Amino acid sequence: MHLLEDPRVAALVQNGTPMGRWAESQEVADAVLYLASEEAGYITGTLLRVDGGMRSK
Repeated sequence: MHLLEDPRVAALVQNGTPMGRWAESQEVADAVLYLASEEAGYITGTLLRVDGGMRSK
């Protein structure tokens, strides 16, 4: 069983996220599409965190 399959653990993680919710799959896809686009052509060697603000806590 994956840890987040436990509803209690999943609720703790979700409530601990500054955004207070799970990411929508489209939000993650949008970040991937941006990095693969011409607009991101000069971006190298960086991380784009799609984590609802967890790293800023």
